[in-house]
Amino acid sequence: MTLRSPAADPHVLVVEDEPRMRDVLLRALEGWGFSASAARTGEEALRMMHFEPRAIVILDLNLPGMDGMECFEQIRQRWPQTQVIILTGFGDLEAARKAIHLDVVEFLTKPCHLGELETALSRARKRLSEILPEAPEPFEEEDEQQPPEPPPPAGPSATLEEIERQHILATLARNRGNRAATAAELGISLRTLYYRLSEYEKQGFRID
Repeated sequence: MTLRSPAADPHVLVVEDEPRMRDVLLRALEGWGFSASAARTGEEALRMMHFEPRAIVILDLNLPGMDGMECFEQIRQRWPQTQVIILTGFGDLEAARKAIHLDVVEFLTKPCHLGELETALSRARKRLSEILPEAPEPFEEEDEQQPPEPPPPAGPSATLEEIERQHILATLARNRGNRAATAAELGISLRTLYYRLSEYEKQGFRID
């Protein structure tokens, strides 16, 4: 089953075991014009996704039963078009690196301003608008993608986006600007690499 076109507001699935936080997120999403539903555990989230894949998932990592990172891995394998935002009070650099490998939209830690979440949702919608019109059926590219090597160590003040950018640009330089070789080494599609590079150019970074 494939995702619906993002022309309409995409459906968001909130995976959060704390009732108060779930309610806050659902109210905020409805206020921003999204349709939204919620799951308390990773297992429940996967069951809901099986019957109706969601375009965007907001995922806590510290969940009862299946942990959030395992849930993320299964979502990425089974529904590669789904955009995942991590919002958690349980996060470290290693978790951030794993999330980068799985192409997370944003890694947010609690407490988080709703404005930060709204910005992450805007990024997710932009990705969907780029990906879904040309997206292959699920599993079509699964055999071609391998998890990339971990990014180089970064200082404690580095953000997830900075770590990802440094890793991608270093890999591109190592491959002397060869986009196809860079995408293969990173374990991402060529389309995803071009999207990332275009974003970096808009931010003022020189891309050879």
